Amino acid sequence: MSLKEKISNDLKEAMRKADAAKRDAIRLLTAAIKQKEVDERKTLADTEVISIIEKMLKQRRDSIAQFEKGGRQDLADTEKYEISVLEAYMPQGLSEQEIRTIVDSAMASSQARSAADMGKLMAIIKPQLAGRADMGKVSQLVKSLLTG
Repeated sequence: MSLKEKISNDLKEAMRKADAAKRDAIRLLTAAIKQKEVDERKTLADTEVISIIEKMLKQRRDSIAQFEKGGRQDLADTEKYEISVLEAYMPQGLSEQEIRTIVDSAMASSQARSAADMGKLMAIIKPQLAGRADMGKVSQLVKSLLTG
């Protein structure tokens, strides 16, 4: 079963159970997927759907910080719930050691040695880690390895 089919089935299940919060969160995701498909005039593969989910997760994490700073805990809680729904569709994350192994391997193959090589190194690493690791944390790790 493709990821889009799983999302569609989960939406139907949430509707059957009258779970409005989950239904609404999944509808946001399906709308983003459909918008991307219409824009690009093609059916999205699972990797492209994961990319959309990653973007939505990042947006929600940013929103939570802003809502909490503004004293709107109710809105922050809604965003946190949406994150929990979206994360269910993400592939299994990698451990810190697995991430470090991939980064070390990429550094050796690209012969990256300085901060100037960061873009080249991230271009190698991102396809391997997309959807399986927080790219912000990976970027910090790469930066620390290249500068220190």
